[in-house]
Amino acid sequence: MDLNLKGKTAVVLGGTRGIGRAIADTFAGEGANVAICARDAAQVADAVAALEATGVRATGAAVDITDPAALRAWIAAVGAAFGGIDILVSNAGAMALGADADSWERNFRLDVLGLVHAFEAAAPFLLEAAERRGDAAVVVISSASAVEVTAIRADAASAYGPIKAALIHHAKGLAREYAGRRLRINVVSPGTVYFEGGGWAQAEAGAAELFKAALARNPTGRMATPREIADAAVFLASPVSSFTTGINLLVDGAITRRVGF
Repeated sequence: MDLNLKGKTAVVLGGTRGIGRAIADTFAGEGANVAICARDAAQVADAVAALEATGVRATGAAVDITDPAALRAWIAAVGAAFGGIDILVSNAGAMALGADADSWERNFRLDVLGLVHAFEAAAPFLLEAAERRGDAAVVVISSASAVEVTAIRADAASAYGPIKAALIHHAKGLAREYAGRRLRINVVSPGTVYFEGGGWAQAEAGAAELFKAALARNPTGRMATPREIADAAVFLASPVSSFTTGINLLVDGAITRRVGF
């Protein structure tokens, strides 16, 4: 299926590894130009080189997403250099699983305020693209932990899930606010996702019982790949989904028990 993304520009926060990297690669595979940021400059450079090798235009920078001025300046520079921004993907997350005040603050500053500052910086470009092309999109990567306490840590309090729930709530408000201007905002909430170097790979190596318990909770008998999450995110970002806004799409292999209505 042609997702009508050729020539569009997508900005991906946290785009060098895991889900974010898979999203950036999938956009490039659809012919979209891609701008990525993350903290590790070497990883950014490697990712940009790989994206450029697909034939699209790509750029990236080492950006601390918890630094509002730096994040806003980078997004503005991308918009100016690429002649606009059609898509924003807020993927970066602190992954602080504790229930202490520091975990709450780390998650809030990176996950929630990162989205807030990125959206405010990208909004003028997104709205211009929506007016000119008829569609622009924001995709927020949340987590199945937003809807179920046991999605990450079995029966334990954690700042992680409530912060991810806040992203879903904020995205719905933005979707309602901007629907009339053809700027769509949707959420993808993954379940457990496995990739080399990721949290579940680390758990497999260092906390085998936790890993086995998480694997056993999923009726599919496996965890998702980053590409499976990316496919959902890129589809929602594309004009093919032009009447879809304000949704939270669980891509969890039925690990959660909630009924989605």
